[in-house]
Amino acid sequence: MAEDAKFLTGSTLRHVTVMALSSTVGLMAVFLVDFIDMVFIGMLGKAELAAAIGYAGAILFFTGSFGIGMAIACGALVARALGAGDANLARQRATNALIIGAIGGAAFAATVWVYTPQLVTLLGAVGETQALAVSFMRLILPSLPVLLIGMVGGAILRAHGDASRAMWVLIYGGIVNAVLDPILIFGLDLELTGAALASIAARFTIAGSALWAIHAHYGGFGKPTAGTVWHDMKPIMAIAGPAVLTQLATPVGQAYVTRAMSSYGEEAVAGMAIIGRLTPVAFGVIFALSGAVGPIIGQNAGAGKQDRVREAYRDGLLFTGAVVVLVSLLLFLLRGPLAWLFQLDGVALELVFLFAGPLSLLWFFNGMIFVSNAACNNLGHPLYSTWVNWGRHTLGTVPFVMLFSWWLGAAGVLIGQALGGVVFGLIAGAVATRVIAMGKEDTRGPFERHLTLFRHFHTRR
Repeated sequence: MAEDAKFLTGSTLRHVTVMALSSTVGLMAVFLVDFIDMVFIGMLGKAELAAAIGYAGAILFFTGSFGIGMAIACGALVARALGAGDANLARQRATNALIIGAIGGAAFAATVWVYTPQLVTLLGAVGETQALAVSFMRLILPSLPVLLIGMVGGAILRAHGDASRAMWVLIYGGIVNAVLDPILIFGLDLELTGAALASIAARFTIAGSALWAIHAHYGGFGKPTAGTVWHDMKPIMAIAGPAVLTQLATPVGQAYVTRAMSSYGEEAVAGMAIIGRLTPVAFGVIFALSGAVGPIIGQNAGAGKQDRVREAYRDGLLFTGAVVVLVSLLLFLLRGPLAWLFQLDGVALELVFLFAGPLSLLWFFNGMIFVSNAACNNLGHPLYSTWVNWGRHTLGTVPFVMLFSWWLGAAGVLIGQALGGVVFGLIAGAVATRVIAMGKEDTRGPFERHLTLFRHFHTRR
């Protein structure tokens, strides 16, 4: 069991660094392929194709949020069970989370599939761009349950501290996607359809690789029954429900930003779509931090080692700061090559240069939100993450974007979004610090939980 709960000893900063960098390599394989997709589509010389991917990406982020929420729940429960020394409970929770997630993911995907035209139109797409986005979405949506299985499987591997195999699961998917992209997009002249088919193949690869790794190295899965699935529904959904709501806030906020940007024309939307593909490539380490820090906090919380929980949170923030400074410098130095690569001019050039300059430094506060949410989710307070994330993508997005876009135009949309992240990054840090100070999981109702946090803010120094 000591081998399973490997985060209970050793340097927490080393664990954060190893987990984050390993997770980043896998995520980068996927994100880089998405980035290359955009390059390939851009090479076709059709602005409406790039804009269609921008609109579809906002909705796909929305659908992927369901899988992220289930992965957070499964990872947190498995890590805490391992930290407490109960391998059988960890295996049972992993099994039932996969089943519940796959069924829920299928229902969620079907609902979005039916309303795809309305959702794309709501984002501001019109004409041929709208038709292309709908076609792309309806082709890729049925594979959402497969993607969810892969995401939950990766979370199980990370909960065991197996960052290496979780990394390779994503790399395998990235390789499949990268190989199929040029063949389908250019070789068979399928354009957006080819990009969708390559992504579907990658999703099956990721899911299959994750399930095989769990079966081969961690005893596989338990035998599911209706009774055990129903029994685990409550603890899984107690985290997954708020976690899904937390993740849904991001695409809702991004949908508003996309809608606001659409008023400045397809060139502005295309510029934002390029930033949308560039961001995860540049800040893949920050995206990986939630999955990296969560298992470390979860195992130590399960073992009652509160001092190491505090250390892991602190080290996560230190790591975030170092990464953001280095990446921001690199982006600034690469602004010229980026302009050449995407043949940028006009408002698209302005937006990409703005992102690859001062705005990228503000990504530290997004990283603070990710690390703080991971702490709250793994310490039994997922609703706090929900409130913070929804606040960030409503109060921290809409008024800021409205004000700065009125003042500065298309650039103001990005500036307003970034400044709202600063405000709620600081709020997230304050909430997570108080949750950690409480020292134990809160099993009371939502009203009592929020009342306790309120008292902590006003009575503790």
